[in-house]
Amino acid sequence: MSKKALVMWGGWDGPTPKEASEMVTAELRKNNFDVRLENSLAALDDAEYVKSLSLIVPVWTMGQISDPQLKNMLDAIREGVGFGGFHGGAGDAFRGRLDYEWMVGGLFVGHPHVGEYTVKVTKKADPIVKGMAEKFAYVSEQYYMLTDPVNNVLAATTYDYDGNKCEMPVIWTKSFGKGKVFYSALGHSAEEFKKYPEVLAMTVRGMIWASK
Repeated sequence: MSKKALVMWGGWDGPTPKEASEMVTAELRKNNFDVRLENSLAALDDAEYVKSLSLIVPVWTMGQISDPQLKNMLDAIREGVGFGGFHGGAGDAFRGRLDYEWMVGGLFVGHPHVGEYTVKVTKKADPIVKGMAEKFAYVSEQYYMLTDPVNNVLAATTYDYDGNKCEMPVIWTKSFGKGKVFYSALGHSAEEFKKYPEVLAMTVRGMIWASK
């Protein structure tokens, strides 16, 4: 029996949300998910439908969400529906909605550095990142985020800018009630997923892990 997933794309068009969503949808379908792909958040209006899902994936950079839609999504995740997201589509979605940001485990602040940086896998045995190089060069926006200290960090990067240096989480998992949450700051665009297929594969593994 296939699992039900809802993938929703919208918000700012810069990071190619439609194309990235289609790529993720195709990979989830290969893994026996029955995926509903929508250019709308309207599916979140139906609380019972949302609770029937195995996985919710927003690709909605800087978009807006209504109070009932947010409540239905968070209630469903608390009850066990999984959440999987990447880059700004999840980490910079619905700005100012603190309940959402708490669920994700972090929020985007900025990316003063755009270019090559190093991603370091911190938990090599975790099945989501297993098989990836321990360190790999990545060319993209290097996200600076505010993150929850309870996150289970799977990969990080050294952020060094304007005289400040720190270890910044890049990939993490966490729980939210009975639900499991996966987030990766990688995957700015569909082209980036094509350039780094191992990152797309890792992202899909994270979503599968999170699914109910």
